[in-house]
Amino acid sequence: MWYASPGNQGWGSKPTSRKPSIMEADLGTLSTTSGSIKRSAGRVIRIINNLDHSVQCRVLLNLRTSQPFEEVLEDLGQVLKINGAKKMYTGTGQEVRSFSQLRNEFADVDTFYLATGTALIAGSPIRRSRSRPSVVAAAPVLPTEDVQKVPLRGARPRSKSRPRILYAPESEILRTNGEYTMLDIMKEDPTKVTIRGLRRTFYPPAHHAPADNTPPDKKLQLQWVHGYRGIDARRNLWVLPSGELLYYVAAVAILLDRDEDAQRHYIGHTEDIMCMDIHPSRELVASGQKAGRDRKSQAHVRIWSTESLQTLYVFGMGELDMGVTAVAFSQLNGGSYILAVDSGRESILSVWQWQWGHLLGKVATLQEGLSGAAFHPLDDNLIITHGRGHLAFWHRRKDGFFERTDIVKQPSRSHVTSVQFEPDGDVITADSDGFITIYSVDSDGAYFVRTEFEAHTKGIGCLIMLGEGTLLSGGEKDRKIAAWDSLQNYKKIADTKLPESAGGVRTIYPQRPGRNDGNIYVGTTRNNILEGSLQRRFTQVVFGHGRQLWGLAAHPEDELFATAGHDKHIALWRKSKLIWTIQTGYECVSLAFHPFGTALAAGSTEGHLLVINCENGAVMLTLRVCGSPINCVAYNQVGDMIAMGSQNGSIYLFRVSRDGFSYKKVNKIRGSQPLTHLDWSMDGNFVQTVTIDFDLLFWDAKSLSPERSPIAMKDVKWLSSNCTVGYLVAGMWSNRYYSNSNTIITTCSRSASQDMLISGDADGYIRLFRYPCMSPRAEFHEAKVYSGMVACGRFLYGDHTIVTVGGTDASLMVWDLIEE
Repeated sequence: MWYASPGNQGWGSKPTSRKPSIMEADLGTLSTTSGSIKRSAGRVIRIINNLDHSVQCRVLLNLRTSQPFEEVLEDLGQVLKINGAKKMYTGTGQEVRSFSQLRNEFADVDTFYLATGTALIAGSPIRRSRSRPSVVAAAPVLPTEDVQKVPLRGARPRSKSRPRILYAPESEILRTNGEYTMLDIMKEDPTKVTIRGLRRTFYPPAHHAPADNTPPDKKLQLQWVHGYRGIDARRNLWVLPSGELLYYVAAVAILLDRDEDAQRHYIGHTEDIMCMDIHPSRELVASGQKAGRDRKSQAHVRIWSTESLQTLYVFGMGELDMGVTAVAFSQLNGGSYILAVDSGRESILSVWQWQWGHLLGKVATLQEGLSGAAFHPLDDNLIITHGRGHLAFWHRRKDGFFERTDIVKQPSRSHVTSVQFEPDGDVITADSDGFITIYSVDSDGAYFVRTEFEAHTKGIGCLIMLGEGTLLSGGEKDRKIAAWDSLQNYKKIADTKLPESAGGVRTIYPQRPGRNDGNIYVGTTRNNILEGSLQRRFTQVVFGHGRQLWGLAAHPEDELFATAGHDKHIALWRKSKLIWTIQTGYECVSLAFHPFGTALAAGSTEGHLLVINCENGAVMLTLRVCGSPINCVAYNQVGDMIAMGSQNGSIYLFRVSRDGFSYKKVNKIRGSQPLTHLDWSMDGNFVQTVTIDFDLLFWDAKSLSPERSPIAMKDVKWLSSNCTVGYLVAGMWSNRYYSNSNTIITTCSRSASQDMLISGDADGYIRLFRYPCMSPRAEFHEAKVYSGMVACGRFLYGDHTIVTVGGTDASLMVWDLIEE
């Protein structure tokens, strides 16, 4: 069917029997019968009237039509109000003579000029390659019989505003059910996004919600943080006078009130917290962060109140390089001094009078692997540093210089992991070989080993001296906690062993400091916090995934969500509550709930699909799908098909029955690039995926073949919006309000009401946009609580809550959406 051309001139509505040469841009309704046009045959070009450049339009051309090329030119000429158009030229004056040239030689050219005769293009700017000699002296013109004058190159035409594009009114387009219209003018230009130096083009759907670049009406508020950072940090668990537990995850300091089942959060940091110490008054906290990529995220130390969560002092901006390895308050003068150790190459130790912001002195320790430092409790000018093959005493003189005494020197392979002090000032150390050593000082000020004994098998994670003279030690490898009597030459009093699932000991702290009741909190190497004593069993207080966390899925009918990580654990949560957790035999990286909410599918790094009963966490089925990691998995809308995207680039399709507990392989669609995200179409006919190189690929689930033409898929409605690239989410990329214009988006998700979009990037930012988000001028609300990439973010049922996971630090955070 032809439609009326601009100005109501040209063709009528008489049907033609010729194979159409100009296809409808809305290809979502394309018939898949043998007589239809292949979706891969179309190409969008801009055609311009040679004599009047204000008359132009975009058309979708069928390059595989049986219609002669000359007749197609006449048809296109009618659209531009040119009678008898016979010639098509590029902007450089090259003539296009066939469909083959459009497919090959001029595949990268988007704009063409139509004319009735043989000549150059009037008024168009000439485009020359520097390596080619000049062929045309004047501006390219395509003269017809009516051409009056050819402007010379020097006589530049008058500057014009952007040409007016003529579009056919929607009412003038004649459509028939099940067939193409012959021509459809694209009402919006495709958007182009540059990702990692490559430009990608995304085509607009015919109908979508209007763009709104204002920020959403709701903003993010951190509600709960799951987990504990024990995998790579020591000395990071305290109990405040209020009874709250103090610890940190990512860039958030957490104050957990177990009696009220509530958390408070200090979120003043912009990068991961690397170390922390509590003031002798136990009312102030010092925390040091690592350095970020911009000036706003420099390494520094913040001192803040545990009562008001207000920042009181900030120091070290510009002084600290890559991060803060250790921070500690002095003891004898009531915490007036604070030390900080830089994690740069020179490991600079600096001492500050923090109330005034005065730097009292600094020295380069030149020590690799330095992991901790502390003031001596009886001398504020004596500092002990320790680390890999390193234990040194530093005496700060009045002139600010330091005198160094090495106790353990290289090439010692022993790593001094923890330092404590006896009441009389003797120094107690623990090392990676499982030994505890006590150093004393003689009358001449020389240090010597008073006693040494093997306390644990291999490494010791921490030491803590209790008030009554009992020393507690925790083993990282043997998972034992032992008590030693310092008044009886460190005779063992008792010991206990943590369960294997908890991991080794990272930190120990008494539940009620000052009381001799034996109850303690233990932070473990698998990111858990336990409570108990040497006389009774330990129970779990805080559960966290022990290794990298990637898998996240939201329940379709309740405010539940599931997580899966490299620690082989899969957990089901309700906001702040852990419902169940199971340990599987595989590291899982992708999750999806069945639409009925009864089954949970998990994809593993070894290519297995695990099906889990959501009621009790029982593994109902394990299938070997392929030999590569299953990076993304999703059910279609009715739940009778599941698609899995693999690291090998292929899509695997399985038929699903019995409410998500029965699976039968359908087939696979071969691909070549690793896949990272996946969405089903609303009708279940198509799947879209994103590759590791951020290419948007489409797959036909019915014909089991890749869909080559993105134009053909532009009007397909998608069940979710987890793919990080596309026309309706293009505003997340290269946004003008980002501090880093080259930000890489790692995850996104659309709300069920389709009015909000959550995104996470490789720099650790979480951003909330309106949906659709098509413009780089789209405004947003953001939060920065991760240093590494945000692995996944999802809206929970009801769109009142968002859950995010950080990949490398295994942090899991729950956010409330509140009115701005």
